[in-house]
Amino acid sequence: MPKPQTIAVAMSGGVDSSTVAAMLRAEGHNIIGLTMQLWNQRRLAGHEGMPEAVTGRCCSLDDVYDARRVAEHIGIPYYVVNHEERFERDVVRPFVAEYLSGRTPIPCSLCNNHLKFDQLLIVAQQIGADYVATGHYARVEHDNTRGRWLLRRPADRSKDQTYFLFGLTQEQLSRTLFPLGGMTKPEVRELARKQGLALAEKPDSQEICFVPGGDYKRFIDAYLAERGDALPDTAGELVTTSGEVIGEHSGIHNFTVGQRKGLGVATGSPLYVIQINGADKQVMVGDSEHLYSRTLRARRVNLIAVEDLREPMRVSVKIRHRHEPAPGVLEKIGGDEVLVTFDEPQRAITPGQAAVFYDDDIVVGGAWIT
Repeated sequence: MPKPQTIAVAMSGGVDSSTVAAMLRAEGHNIIGLTMQLWNQRRLAGHEGMPEAVTGRCCSLDDVYDARRVAEHIGIPYYVVNHEERFERDVVRPFVAEYLSGRTPIPCSLCNNHLKFDQLLIVAQQIGADYVATGHYARVEHDNTRGRWLLRRPADRSKDQTYFLFGLTQEQLSRTLFPLGGMTKPEVRELARKQGLALAEKPDSQEICFVPGGDYKRFIDAYLAERGDALPDTAGELVTTSGEVIGEHSGIHNFTVGQRKGLGVATGSPLYVIQINGADKQVMVGDSEHLYSRTLRARRVNLIAVEDLREPMRVSVKIRHRHEPAPGVLEKIGGDEVLVTFDEPQRAITPGQAAVFYDDDIVVGGAWIT
């Protein structure tokens, strides 16, 4: 990258993005700090069992304050960009709708695809920035042989965030920097200390930014009530894998594939949620062995490392963020649908989650599990 460049840094108020801003500033680049205001943390406070106050989470007011303080410390201009309306439209509403249809969504991937790398790049261009840099643990590089931008897993595999970035386009990758891709988390914290950043020891956020305590059921209830919408009646039958009705449930949005607790039935052996049929409002339960499958189908494919899947391809596949990529074969079976056949059966393949395909440390692409 030629020096110096004008770089917009997406500052979340955490140690990672703050360190990125400080290190790029120290390298002599012209840095502009940007924070996206996505959700009003006070909006549902105290509503229908929700907490009275929300602090210390990704995108909270505390984070905006921390990001501004870092910008002042390193001497860069800083702006907060309000995208609450679009965040609600493209992330929150689909999140609620997916759960109510019996699927398990990933709001962080939706946010990355529709906001963090779409809208931030637009804002960056408007203010004259050449690139956007973030604190994600990933690597991006151009492969001259392929003629494509590649997304790679980072040096610190324990912090790998490529699973949430599979939707990035070639245009977006060409203008995105991931300066922490070759560093470990301890190295990042040490660099933050050397740069004199007050939040060098700040804990990482683990929660969905708009769902306090991870209680998505309470969030859905409160969100619908605030909008004046009635919670749809998704109650129905609990059935076994053989079709036997063994009970009733209060709503399919209360379940996810692989769930064991809270099924409301008692049997001699543990039961797990095997499948959720949104159309019939049925929740299928069974033994642990029924959770395993050798195949999955996924749609809305985004390919990064290759332009098209012209023939079956050996890949490793992640079916959730903490899943160790499992080897299998990826093939195209429709205009926008792929089939993965694993070498060994995988546990709890969940509709609504992403399947991300890897060739060693290169992200081939990804799609949404159906």
